[in-house]
Amino acid sequence: MHDRHLPATLRFMLAARRCEQQGLETLAQTCTLVSLLSNLVHALQRERGFSNIYLGQPQPRLLATLEQYSDEARGWERQVRDDLDRLDVEGAERARLYHRLAYLLHGLDDLPALRRHIRDLHMGVEEASDSFTRLIASLLAVVFEAADTAIDPQLTRALVAMFNFMQAKELAGQERACGVMGFSLGFFDAPRQERMNHLRAGQQRCSEIFVQYADSDALQRWQRIEGSSGQVQRLRELALRTSAEQPLDAGLAELWFELCSERIDAMHEVEGLLAEALRQLCRQRLDSASMELDNHRALLRQLARQADHQQPLLFSVQGRTLGEAAADDPLQHSLLDLLQEQSRHLQRLGDELKAARSTLAERKRIEQAKRLLMSQYRLDEQTAHERMQRAAMNQGLRLIDVAERLLAQEQAAP
Repeated sequence: MHDRHLPATLRFMLAARRCEQQGLETLAQTCTLVSLLSNLVHALQRERGFSNIYLGQPQPRLLATLEQYSDEARGWERQVRDDLDRLDVEGAERARLYHRLAYLLHGLDDLPALRRHIRDLHMGVEEASDSFTRLIASLLAVVFEAADTAIDPQLTRALVAMFNFMQAKELAGQERACGVMGFSLGFFDAPRQERMNHLRAGQQRCSEIFVQYADSDALQRWQRIEGSSGQVQRLRELALRTSAEQPLDAGLAELWFELCSERIDAMHEVEGLLAEALRQLCRQRLDSASMELDNHRALLRQLARQADHQQPLLFSVQGRTLGEAAADDPLQHSLLDLLQEQSRHLQRLGDELKAARSTLAERKRIEQAKRLLMSQYRLDEQTAHERMQRAAMNQGLRLIDVAERLLAQEQAAP
């Protein structure tokens, strides 16, 4: 390393700065991957929804359109795989992210077989939709992990905004798929109506978190989308009034799909804004970190030149408190100032990062509590979440408070 001529104290101060820069470079690669995953998720959401239409009304004209959607998803999948091939996988500290990626690739390997079963009508609508949903969940898990392992507060906040918006859009995609099934049948039974309500409530939760972290451009675009969703809302209300005794025209399934697709496509444009803002922020933070490292290196080299043979002095610094620098020793005072500033810099980063990750930490605790209920009472994910929601409403608590109570009870149990 070209800093080898510096005294040990100065080399390690520079090493701390280099680690910060390397972390940002790794995060920039991850942000590029997140942008590609956003496009793949969007393509798979569209393919899932139209697969439901085809399985509900298998017609040659629908099959041709479905194949177009599948081709689009294949194109984005190739780009994701190419990007993963370029990813440096030597970082042990990213083990959880790599595990998520391995799980994702396993799901993508099964996608051709899923498509064959759909074309051959060898699976039902529910099974096909659930298979796509699991795959999309594995894609979103990678985005969540990227946000949870980011080492920069600003980038973490941007990733939190993007993850929650992608999650809201995925719930909108599930609502589209569920609506296609109900309209294709001509009515929505009670479980499907409850499912539609659950998906709408989930979108609202994710949207609220997104609003906290989003930049003004993305937020304004989202507000316009919400303000122009009147037709979708009317069909939602119609779905909740249907019954087997008063069936609807099955042709509403395609209208519902088109209207929801317009809304989801508009949401994808917001995703594009978030991804571009993320890339720009990555570049800015990298440029800033590089400049700070160069300035730091130049300053420390200047100190080293002034010191001449001051290695014993540099070692003596380690034995003194940071406030004890002698006023008549400019070199020692400058070095201690640098150490103090670097300590304050790392403390600020730590505090800001902790605040940015608070939402992710809450989500992980809620998911842990949900899995606990699923295991104890043999519930599915939706039922477990709804049980926690009811408990929160009945007790006047936040969802995270209910989750913490459940986990505390489990820990205290013999």
